[in-house]
Amino acid sequence: MFKKIITVLSLSMSMTFSYAQNEMPLYAGAVPNSKSVANTEKSEMGKDGILRISEVSVPAITVYPAPKDIANGTAVIICPGGGYRILAASHEGSDVAKEFNKMGITAFVLKYRIPNENAQVDRTIAPLQDAQQALRIVRKDASKYGINPNRIGIMGFSAGGHLASTAGTHFSKPVGDNADASNVRPDFMLLIYPVISFGDFGHKGSAEQLIGKNPSEELVKLYSNEQQVTAQTPPAFLVHAGDDNAVPVKNSLSFYEALQKNGVPSELHVYPKGGHGFGLNNKTTPDKWIERAKNWLDSMGLLKK
Repeated sequence: MFKKIITVLSLSMSMTFSYAQNEMPLYAGAVPNSKSVANTEKSEMGKDGILRISEVSVPAITVYPAPKDIANGTAVIICPGGGYRILAASHEGSDVAKEFNKMGITAFVLKYRIPNENAQVDRTIAPLQDAQQALRIVRKDASKYGINPNRIGIMGFSAGGHLASTAGTHFSKPVGDNADASNVRPDFMLLIYPVISFGDFGHKGSAEQLIGKNPSEELVKLYSNEQQVTAQTPPAFLVHAGDDNAVPVKNSLSFYEALQKNGVPSELHVYPKGGHGFGLNNKTTPDKWIERAKNWLDSMGLLKK
């Protein structure tokens, strides 16, 4: 009986460690590309069990370390979705981080700035600026977290998928006054029902929030990431539902086609149903895309120590 109690306590301590949280600001001191405004950030738990964070003006990352006994040196930065209006921080953030911990992957949930012309000098670059800064920080502190600096990926859901795919296609020209010579290229991408395009089949709400209601053709093209893929774009894993009426599946299809055209290793899973915003659990199928993602990561050698 005594041995059983010890075992239960040991397992409990291990789980607590693997899900430990440590939120850190992205920037030391003043946030670049920001105007002097009050911090009005709000966090609300909806009746649907989803934690929504709005009016983010002070970006941060929350660290979910992998358990030491299974840590494999891979890390992923997770960008929750929310139409560039809010961050769905639980079912597209912390819940997902815990699943990666089970794979031995250290996860970082990114609380990126919500584009706001009243809070930022240039709202069009603020989220990307934060994603690139997160990549800098994780690479700089890789040894601290037991991470291989060449195995740091980025993940995004919906508009967070747009941010993640922007980080994966715009790394050659870092944005903002804080840009330096640091490597801001993700080593891989996981894009879950992502907004990819700001063109005809993109998500109008996300586009308007980031680049405005009357953007130039040049700006629309710049942030239509299916048009920004090159042979240097990181490998990608994509998931979408065919009946997604919010972000049409063509977003993932067009990005996958561009990846294939440029010889970038990629994998795409399209479910017949599921709609939009299902997080880890597409209730229309017993299939779990997170297991598909695990298989893909393994095939890429990212789960090996």
